[in-house]
Amino acid sequence: MKRNDFYTARLFLDSVLPVFKELAMGEKKKLFKGQSGIIQISVKTTQGVWGTHFVLENGEMKTVLGVADHPDVCLHFPTTRKFNAFFKGTSKKLPKITGFKRPRLLAATFITLLRMASLLGAKEAPKDPEEQKLLTKLLFYLLSSGISTLNKAGHPLVKEWTQRSPDRVYAWIVDEEEELAAHIRIKAGKSRSARGRYTRSQPFLTMRFADVESALGILLQTGDLLQMTMDEKLIMEGAPEYGAKLGDLMMLVGSYIQA
Repeated sequence: MKRNDFYTARLFLDSVLPVFKELAMGEKKKLFKGQSGIIQISVKTTQGVWGTHFVLENGEMKTVLGVADHPDVCLHFPTTRKFNAFFKGTSKKLPKITGFKRPRLLAATFITLLRMASLLGAKEAPKDPEEQKLLTKLLFYLLSSGISTLNKAGHPLVKEWTQRSPDRVYAWIVDEEEELAAHIRIKAGKSRSARGRYTRSQPFLTMRFADVESALGILLQTGDLLQMTMDEKLIMEGAPEYGAKLGDLMMLVGSYIQA
């Protein structure tokens, strides 16, 4: 397996697909109401079968990295290249699908996956303010988790960054929007991402946005970084000299999962 295919697949499985739960238990919750079962997305690789699955119990869901023995609904891809192309949106070829005996669960799965693809594939900010907040939250989660995933996958650029680092926390927040926050903690080669604000101490570096529009301007690369910084729409709080490195890592994650 080529290294780029490897990193891309790991990012989709460990960082992108977990966003499915946020939508399934959020705006699409009614589709899963009262349902139970296991939903899985998997891919055959040269290193065995990889997957991510979601355990649904009476309408409540949890995410599990790895494969389940007997999923009720499963989308299985024969190669990492086909898996990556499908989730990048460069191929519409469907995977092997099991779960037609559970039509309601299968339909809910596809509707939510399509919604996830639509949101994460956005090239510009949505018009609706609530949708803007949702997209910002999902991108914060994806980026913090994505950097950690690349580190755990042994990506040399990320590994070098974490191995040389003492115990530090890097955070993303939007002012006055408590739920729009994520962070990553690194120390001596190890990393752990989390959702929400880091409250145990002041983060080493916080990428703090004045509002949702400013956050999406940076996250979707439609805004002028210099101008936003001058207008204090974006503040690098704590150790601003490390902001450029954090920005490079954010772009590195994007380079693997975008078409």
